[in-house]
Amino acid sequence: MSTRRTRPAPRPPEGTPPRTELARQARAVLADAVRIAHWAAGAPAPGSAAPLATQALERAATALELSPAQVRAGWDRARLAGLIELHGDTARPGWRLRAWDRDDSAVLRGWVALFDAWSLVHAAPEGIETGAVAEAVEAVPQVLSLLQLSAGPVSVPALLDLLAQRIAELHEERCEVPYGAGRTAGDGDQAAGRPTPAQDRGADLDALLLDWALEGLAAVGALTLGNGHATLTPLGNWAVWVKLEQICVAAQSPAGNIEQSAADMLLGCARLTPGPARDEYRAWLAARTVGSAVAELLAVARGEDALLRGLAFEALRVVGAPAEPEVRAVVTSPSLRPYALLWLAEYEGADPDDAQEILSREEATWLWVDTAAAVADHGETGLLVRHLDSAVQGTVPALLDEVRAVGHPRTVQVLVALAAAHPDPALAKAVRRAAFQVHTGGA
Repeated sequence: MSTRRTRPAPRPPEGTPPRTELARQARAVLADAVRIAHWAAGAPAPGSAAPLATQALERAATALELSPAQVRAGWDRARLAGLIELHGDTARPGWRLRAWDRDDSAVLRGWVALFDAWSLVHAAPEGIETGAVAEAVEAVPQVLSLLQLSAGPVSVPALLDLLAQRIAELHEERCEVPYGAGRTAGDGDQAAGRPTPAQDRGADLDALLLDWALEGLAAVGALTLGNGHATLTPLGNWAVWVKLEQICVAAQSPAGNIEQSAADMLLGCARLTPGPARDEYRAWLAARTVGSAVAELLAVARGEDALLRGLAFEALRVVGAPAEPEVRAVVTSPSLRPYALLWLAEYEGADPDDAQEILSREEATWLWVDTAAAVADHGETGLLVRHLDSAVQGTVPALLDEVRAVGHPRTVQVLVALAAAHPDPALAKAVRRAAFQVHTGGA
């Protein structure tokens, strides 16, 4: 029994608007991005992964009656929010754009993606070292937490002090010499050999970075700026709560696999029943960005372990819609195609019991062999024998004929294991003969 202690998930802040109202606000923030995404999805060769090409920029500005600066900003936001996907020079509508008018969850996820990318939306001041910018980005969650706890306006000096302290802590955690450590000591803390955080880096630099961060967060609709103070918007307040909730969910991993690689996490879930396994997947996913988690799961699925391949797609079912573009992209991979087709069928609303019907006979046979390989490697003998009943062929001779033709790399091992496990000597002999024929290349 796990003794892992968990913490309760935080409650939404008092006064948080309903999701429908939050989604309305998110749609307002991204209104220009949505218009540009619709335009780009229907325009030939709108640009590239870099800024929108000049000619396309001019066409969009004319068609949408926006300034070039507005088009450029909307284009960047559309890409960051997942409203459009670029395939070479072709822009395609992302899944969020297709669901934009009917799915509040898709809208809020799109806005959170933009919120997470605030430092890309608002360019950092010129002339500042990349390391200093990265430290400011890493310290911003502390600033946001203070804003949320205050539940109202917070003065810029208070935020500046917190930012400087957090950056000093980051230096200490990394055992780094702080900026300005070589300066001549003065009075107070410096005379005692303890430079203050603002003195470490320079108060002007910290103030410049704080202004940049606050302006970036305001640009994505997370906060508003007043005369010497900042206040979280309802969207920003909700987003900070979401991040705290994710941290708490990650702390509630029943099997303690959060810090494991995808492969080790899936192996740890192999003997869990579906409910606890899904809880474990959710905890593992909550501790990572969606993109990196999906990429890691698909990398495991491409490996040689058939059990991990199946479990990876089970975890991807927990990811849901954000994984759809990546899953659709692997349909052309022979080893992943049956799994991807089933995943997409269920994603599009098919009953899991009926989804198998979308597979061709060859794809279903390939999947049968792959599943049998997982059972042979990790399961029990009786389970491998019972796996015969799931074959679409209906008879063992027909199954063996099609298994021999499907070309799965584990066919021989699966047939040998099945022959060794089956209690019927005659059937076992036929299976062994089929294994020998595959091995030798005979008919």
